Amino acid sequence: MLDFGVRPEKQRALEEKMRRFGIREEDLIEKFIRSSGPGGQKANKTATCVYLKHVPTGFEVKMQKARSQALNRFLARRELVRKIESHILGKESEEERRREKIRRAKRRRSRRAKKKLLEQKRRQSCKKELRQEPHLDEEV
Repeated sequence: MLDFGVRPEKQRALEEKMRRFGIREEDLIEKFIRSSGPGGQKANKTATCVYLKHVPTGFEVKMQKARSQALNRFLARRELVRKIESHILGKESEEERRREKIRRAKRRRSRRAKKKLLEQKRRQSCKKELRQEPHLDEEV
């Protein structure tokens, strides 16, 4: 595979994920575009923005997070794999699990659940009070 200038373990992890989801380099269309934003002459001369398209699925990614073209190529592939993974796995995908976890955390509790939670807190505070040493108010 290509060298993206990232740590070998990151590159191996990406290669493994691409293999697992059946994404081959031959199925990718890669184009390089001049990045937008600040940079003056340097930005006008180098094409660091990477456009990647997976032909079988039709998913497209455009990446210009980093200054280096090699790193943007790596990041674009990683993003493409993430998109394909969430499409294939749907509910079981890592992204979907994370969203669902946040959704559950934000959801309002029912009255019974609230009552139960408050009762547990009250019991815990009583236990803690019993652990404290008794305070004597009188002076010796």
